[in-house]
Amino acid sequence: MAVVGRFSHTLRSVLSAQTRQLSAAAAHGDQGAKTWKLLSFLVALPGVGVCMLNTFLKMQHHSHEQPEFIPYTHLRIRSKRFPWGDGNKTLFHNSHVNALPDGYEHHE
Repeated sequence: MAVVGRFSHTLRSVLSAQTRQLSAAAAHGDQGAKTWKLLSFLVALPGVGVCMLNTFLKMQHHSHEQPEFIPYTHLRIRSKRFPWGDGNKTLFHNSHVNALPDGYEHHE
């Protein structure tokens, strides 16, 4: 039991010290706001730009051919019809990428 008492005492002292540090940081003005503003402009925005550039370059080199259709028995199971359209296509069906249970749609 003495171990639990010492642990709770140590935990309380650590938490109260952290609370005092946070209160002191808030009393010294808005230095935290300046830090977050700098981090936003110098880290976050360039990071978003790099991600956008990466996506754009990957789309330039992306193959526009349909993947080979392999009729696996556990994929594209239709136990009942969809309540929209012809009942065989998913809600966000893309005829170029999404295959139906019997293969891709052929557009000529």
